[in-house]
Amino acid sequence: MTGGRLPRGIRNHNPGNIRRTATLWRGMSVDQSADPTFIVFQEPLWGLRALGRLLRTYYDIYHCRTVAAIIDRYAPPTENDTAAYRASVAAALRVAVDQPLVRDVPTWVGLMQAIVRHENGVGDYYSPDLYRSAAQMALD
Repeated sequence: MTGGRLPRGIRNHNPGNIRRTATLWRGMSVDQSADPTFIVFQEPLWGLRALGRLLRTYYDIYHCRTVAAIIDRYAPPTENDTAAYRASVAAALRVAVDQPLVRDVPTWVGLMQAIVRHENGVGDYYSPDLYRSAAQMALD
């Protein structure tokens, strides 16, 4: 954070920095003019839920079942240091990058926390309860 400003993803209630597409996410702000690139959500719960749903889609539809597969899709090397991203997420989850993940709330909470930390920097932006609620909503 520079000058006391919160990171962009936190300001937009979009801690996963999900880019704008044609998808109309639940909880999107009606006014999207605050950011030309990334979605703005009404509140953090909706941004975290969207992150969880996106990860669920990768897991269920695209069969991305490891940290490596998920991060390769989520943060492609054309825009990110994917190797560093994979390593930080795997370390946070205490798994190998190629270890299959379980599709459950505790795993999703850890995965979302690691991505939010990587996208926005270290900070206690959200409570564990908020992550759990968002993960539950995303997986239902």
